[in-house]
Amino acid sequence: MDPSTVLPHRAPFLLVDEVTEVVAQHSARGYWRLTGQEWFFSGHFPGRPTLPGVLMIESIAQLGGVCVLSGERYQGKLALFGGIDKARFRRQVVPGDLLELEVTMTRLGTSAGKGHGLARVGTEVACEADLLFVIVDS
Repeated sequence: MDPSTVLPHRAPFLLVDEVTEVVAQHSARGYWRLTGQEWFFSGHFPGRPTLPGVLMIESIAQLGGVCVLSGERYQGKLALFGGIDKARFRRQVVPGDLLELEVTMTRLGTSAGKGHGLARVGTEVACEADLLFVIVDS
């Protein structure tokens, strides 16, 4: 699934290339393929391009947005960041890597929710975090 069919994000800030699996309001999987042509690599860091950790978190959150907004319950809504807890960065992500993303909702209410997300390169965890989000009218 093309994430732009659910999310309002567009290039250069759509950080999920494909959603491969979604169970609306429960879980989702997808990926972001880092080509090296992305706008941030030239300055982070010159000579040693590295995906910024905050963008890994954002890619997980965007997948979470797809998960939450895919069902009828939240049609016409927007999921916004409310907080990030227990974020850990465990592996450098570089051009050429395929960042595999997954998110599972742990609590979902009318106007807010929580989820846990992971980003992997192969079998190695690159990043994981608990996300808090609020649901507002779009």
